[in-house]
Amino acid sequence: MMRRFWRGLAIFLVGGVLGTGFGVALGFFVYPFVFPPPPAADQLSEADKAKLVATGTFIHANPSDPIHWGRGKVSVYERAVFLEPDFEVGPGPAFHVYLVPKPGIRQSSDLGEAMFIDLGGLRAFKGSQRYAIPAGVDLKNYQSVIVWCRQFSVLISPADLTAK
Repeated sequence: MMRRFWRGLAIFLVGGVLGTGFGVALGFFVYPFVFPPPPAADQLSEADKAKLVATGTFIHANPSDPIHWGRGKVSVYERAVFLEPDFEVGPGPAFHVYLVPKPGIRQSSDLGEAMFIDLGGLRAFKGSQRYAIPAGVDLKNYQSVIVWCRQFSVLISPADLTAK
């Protein structure tokens, strides 16, 4: 009788811990889809607009992956990377914007050991956003802007740049 009680208590506790863990993990993945942040609406200053260096378009690098995608235009100015108002990516955790000295990035392994510049965390999954470029960066050496998931080391969306 006592053994049955302890076994039942152990099953209850293990089930509670596993159920709680599953619920929390599910929340991390479902929350961004259910409660996405509002679209961003950053603006460029007139000084930034005068010095356009390059433009590009974010693409869905792996069409067989329905989770990691992006679209919209990006403009690179002397002091800022600007994700245009039509920018959008699928939601997820810990997305960052990188300037990469390598064109044609289409999968996570393409980033390799490239000495990219992390411009900061993505502030919204859609809408215009401005990211400052650190002083001393020679933009001629950077051919791509990518959105990268730091938490899982996954390419979300690349944009190859065309010099202006």
